[in-house]
Amino acid sequence: MSLEVRDLSVDVAGRRVVDGVSFDVPDGARVGLIGESGSGKSLTALAILGLLPEGATASGSVRWDGRELIGLSERELAAIRGDQIGIVFQEPRTALNPIRPVGRQIAESIRIHERVSRRTANDRALAQARRVSLPGPEHIVSRYPHQLSGGQRQRVAIAMALACRPRLLIADEPTTALDVTIQADVLDLLTQLVRDDRMSLVFITHDLAVLARIATHGVVLEHGRVAEDAPVADLLSRPVSPVTQGLLRDATATLWRSADRRDGGAP
Repeated sequence: MSLEVRDLSVDVAGRRVVDGVSFDVPDGARVGLIGESGSGKSLTALAILGLLPEGATASGSVRWDGRELIGLSERELAAIRGDQIGIVFQEPRTALNPIRPVGRQIAESIRIHERVSRRTANDRALAQARRVSLPGPEHIVSRYPHQLSGGQRQRVAIAMALACRPRLLIADEPTTALDVTIQADVLDLLTQLVRDDRMSLVFITHDLAVLARIATHGVVLEHGRVAEDAPVADLLSRPVSPVTQGLLRDATATLWRSADRRDGGAP
């Protein structure tokens, strides 16, 4: 299955915030949407799945395996979300129910799309907890979100998104709120899971260094428009647009700061 986005626009309260965005995600591809804050990357992802906030409207075309998604009813889109296309948000607190054990939440995402017993769903939820490397999965599935660390909550959110083995995963800045070390672990986990399941990936970030770690192709957005569309290797070695050049400078500065901290600030 492949994703084709053509001339996608998003209007919020009469103001166009995404303007004619087009890109493809072939089967098994790992594509990054990258840009500074306000560039329209997250709204682009939300428009793909019909999750735009109230007052926002999408136009253009989003085709998933040849099926047009723009204009589908909420019921039709809900059948696709989580089953064929999974999504991981930046802050798992917004995706997880604070009053339900995390294992139950993973199991519910399975039962929504598949006719399986509660026991089968619970067994699969435990298997997913193991798969995303949650520590002590037999015990952690009975805990509530507030009892978990930020990295553990994000792993639960990933488990929920992948519980039905979707063919496409959309990850909206899933590591931004995490410690650098935990961020690297989660990126490595996502990369391995995407490869194991032969999924396609749309990864959203503002950090070119993060993009280089997980994606092979990048679509750079600026003020809601595509500024550059190229392999990540080209974005790193010969960026064309000023916004990509700025993202590269930021990524390089971050890497130097990290190296300096590891070296104890030595010159």
